[in-house]
Amino acid sequence: MLKMRTRVKLILTQISVFVLMLFAVFPSLALAAEAVKKEVEKPWYTGFAPIALLLGVLVIVFWRIPKVKEDFPGQLSHLKVNGYKLRRSANWMVLGLIYAFLYWGRYNLNGAVGAIGGSEMVRTFNWIFSVGAATYGLSFLLNGPLTDRLGGRFAILIGSFGAAVMNALMGVSCWAAVNGHVTHDQLFYLLMVLYALNMYFQSFGAVAIVKCNSAWFHVRERGMFGAIFGILISLGIYFAFDWTSLILNDWKFSVEWSFFAPSIALAVMFVVGWFVVRNRPSEAGYEDINTGDATAGDNTKSDPPLAVFKMMLRSRVIMIIACIEFCSGFLRQAIMQMYRYYAKAISATGELGLGGKDSFVYQNWGLLLCCAGIMGGVFAGTISDHFFGSRRGPVAAILYLGMIVCAVAMCFLLGVPVLAWLMIVMSMCVIGVHGMLSGTASMDFGGSKNTGIAVGMIDGFVYAGTATQAALYAITLPEVGAVGAENPSAWWFWPMAMIPIAIIGFYLSYKIRNEKPKAKKRKSDTEPGVETASA
Repeated sequence: MLKMRTRVKLILTQISVFVLMLFAVFPSLALAAEAVKKEVEKPWYTGFAPIALLLGVLVIVFWRIPKVKEDFPGQLSHLKVNGYKLRRSANWMVLGLIYAFLYWGRYNLNGAVGAIGGSEMVRTFNWIFSVGAATYGLSFLLNGPLTDRLGGRFAILIGSFGAAVMNALMGVSCWAAVNGHVTHDQLFYLLMVLYALNMYFQSFGAVAIVKCNSAWFHVRERGMFGAIFGILISLGIYFAFDWTSLILNDWKFSVEWSFFAPSIALAVMFVVGWFVVRNRPSEAGYEDINTGDATAGDNTKSDPPLAVFKMMLRSRVIMIIACIEFCSGFLRQAIMQMYRYYAKAISATGELGLGGKDSFVYQNWGLLLCCAGIMGGVFAGTISDHFFGSRRGPVAAILYLGMIVCAVAMCFLLGVPVLAWLMIVMSMCVIGVHGMLSGTASMDFGGSKNTGIAVGMIDGFVYAGTATQAALYAITLPEVGAVGAENPSAWWFWPMAMIPIAIIGFYLSYKIRNEKPKAKKRKSDTEPGVETASA
């Protein structure tokens, strides 16, 4: 009977992998077909080049990731339990798809408001997004403690259900505006309120996925979980950019479907998550493992939220990680959002070959960000677990060093086509850092018992960096379409602002290069969860 159950689980896991790949590849096939139709003067294979990239990356991820070795007997004995790895895979795969679809329902706003109101509505996007980002950043004060008390399963289910409802309501609002039932001014306020509520439910996502997986992964395995976290972020970005474009521009669906589509996906995954996702191995019929993190072996209930907040604020490592992630939030959005504005602006000259809207990178932005994020996450997770002994600081330092080099190079490459590919390299670095710290170090040093508040606090700093970036660039960079904006030299402040932020991120990452989590032994510990390892 046990062997039969194991085989069934294996088959289900393989089907899940296939479905995940299908979700990733299918829109690319549709986009490629459209490209072949529209660009018949080019070779037939140009539209399919992005698919080859994505398939190559997926092959590397699913078949070539190194296995975790048991360096110390007994630490990873759970990996030898019959069926454990398969059940864990099913758990994180469903969690991962929900999280990726949450991203789709978060970053679909830009394309939607542009399709509704043209340039005037696009100017209101920043107001809607800024209110939503502020809501997301502050929600951890409530959602972190809730997740620690009620579990990651509760958080992912309420997050996916709430985001599905809010996206459906935003879709209805857009339908009403297109059909003249509400004015554009009324739509603006409707979207501002609904998007803020959407971002509240969205804020459960990262907390939930890290909370759930903190009970399933030992510290020595979590570097590879950081890789998984980066993959999920990357797939979500891909869905948001390329699937929304496919729905609106290629399939010519009306604008409300940019909200209805992720709403339907989230609703389906809510049902799947209800039956599959479990907080810890014991809820799935396996023995709970000793995770080796800051609260390993502590089976008491979560500490009072105020006490945990005080503990986090006193923890040197947690606060340094939060500050590093502030830098990551700044840099990530500086790349993801500002490159497209830059490319649109310099394309106004009509001159091809500047790396503007005519470039391969711009036209496949979501897919290439997905590939870059996957590779960054896998690189970071692999070297963390297999080269640096599960330390996260050295990995973040290496990736931030790459960010410094790239940001300096940007200053000399404005207006040069290779700049577009440099954006992909920088995305690989910053998503690798984000997955390693928000997705991994937060549960290492916060401990599985208090992961919700730790992740929420760190994710709040990410969005504080995002808000700072948006405000700074709104003041300093030229508006797309303004006089002189088409000149690449007018964008000099874009890379210049990244350089000091990347240097700060590198310095802080280097400061925690030797830090590793340690199980809490005494209540008198002033900074639980930290030990100093040899370099």
